[in-house]
Amino acid sequence: MKKSILVTGGAGFIGSNFVPYFCEKYPEYHVINLDKLTYAGDLNNVKECEGMENYTFVQGDICDENLIEELFTKYDIRGVVHFAAESHVDNSIKGPKIFMQTNIMGTFNLIETARRHWMDEPFKVKPDYEDARFHHISTDEVYGTLGETGFFKETTPYAPNSPYSSSKASSDFVVRAYHHTYGMNVTTSNCSNNYGPKQNHEKLIPHIIENALNLKPLPIYGQGLNVRDWLYVLDHCKAVDLIFHKGVSGETYNIGGHNERNNITIVNTICQILDKECPRQDGKKYADLITFVKDRAGHDLRYAIDPEKISKELNWVPDETFDTGIVKTVKWYLEKYQK
Repeated sequence: MKKSILVTGGAGFIGSNFVPYFCEKYPEYHVINLDKLTYAGDLNNVKECEGMENYTFVQGDICDENLIEELFTKYDIRGVVHFAAESHVDNSIKGPKIFMQTNIMGTFNLIETARRHWMDEPFKVKPDYEDARFHHISTDEVYGTLGETGFFKETTPYAPNSPYSSSKASSDFVVRAYHHTYGMNVTTSNCSNNYGPKQNHEKLIPHIIENALNLKPLPIYGQGLNVRDWLYVLDHCKAVDLIFHKGVSGETYNIGGHNERNNITIVNTICQILDKECPRQDGKKYADLITFVKDRAGHDLRYAIDPEKISKELNWVPDETFDTGIVKTVKWYLEKYQK
């Protein structure tokens, strides 16, 4: 009998890269993909899973208590990999309420249901559920902002600066509390900026590619000097797989690519790849479309993660550098947008 794993947000960007990878690697697992299919979720992202015997899709909301209870009972869920979240900072500034509901209460609903199904009482796991684990995916944004030097470590104090990051910080604390109060088998990972195939067009890299191909302005906040540590999405998925199977209960692992780039460099790199792969018919350069716009409110200057812990303890090493990953990414979107 297959072991059922609930993956939330599996039709979103990172989840839809994780689910096919996980289903193919572990045929002994039955993967239940739960996604609300908001604007950020797309079933086309997981089309390759449709014929797999160990895959089931369920449309629904992690805030729906009855649905989550029903899924745990029906499939006897023995593990959770929790990607589902509202994640766009700009949207959290315009409408923060849904971020609080989904990211905090949704996480609470999931882990509380898992606790009831997996545990008889605090620190007493039900027979046969000793290996049941709840893995929570979070973000480096919970740590706030960095100066020109230094890195976020697992011990860095939380200092979220946006409604989005504050909601994720809150959900991290909920998961932490369930380990310390109830003895639940939980792990958490905080990742840097992901990029790669299947990302929603509102995010920086696909947005720039789409606008460039349509010869629209390429908007960059401020002077484009905000720095992020970029992580290829499949490298992130492999790290989550490692943590889920080999991570120490109660521990947090930071996942980063050591690929720091500021936004203007990202956009110029994309433009250079497009100049080579899909030159403009008018002979001009895509970089001519770059436009600087008013900076985002509370825009953190720099994020950078120190992944030493996961590298040393779980032997995780990213397969892609930014220079290799960004070429793969641009080519994937070229194929998508030119169909």
